Amino acid sequence: MSQIDKILYTGRTTTTGGRNGAARSDDGRLDILLAPPGAAGNGTNPEQLFAAGWSACFIGAMGLAAAELKVALPKDTGVHAEVDLGTGTGGYLLRARLSISLPGLPRDTAQAIVDSAHANCPYSKATRGNIGVTLTLL
Repeated sequence: MSQIDKILYTGRTTTTGGRNGAARSDDGRLDILLAPPGAAGNGTNPEQLFAAGWSACFIGAMGLAAAELKVALPKDTGVHAEVDLGTGTGGYLLRARLSISLPGLPRDTAQAIVDSAHANCPYSKATRGNIGVTLTLL
């Protein structure tokens, strides 16, 4: 397992009530209601939060990869993330799909950016070998 040499940031949240509760960050910037997937009313769920966090981080990793290749990341770059919650051998499991849009870039350049981002994004590293992940370059 890799070790952190220098901490750049620590996110701190407190959650109460689990999937029927609330989560708040220590700085108050995040203050959300939680609800199970498909429940009526307000509230998000851990799968949506994970999808949002991973897609945002992945775009950041693509920006670094593009800079290394000396190309500009398109302004309308996007990542559509889907995180499935399911059951299988061993109980509850996750699976994810990232659909990546890098409009205007040559396909080989875009693929190189996606490959580098997936190799370096902390969320990709955390999930590698632990859940099913599919990357699709649109």
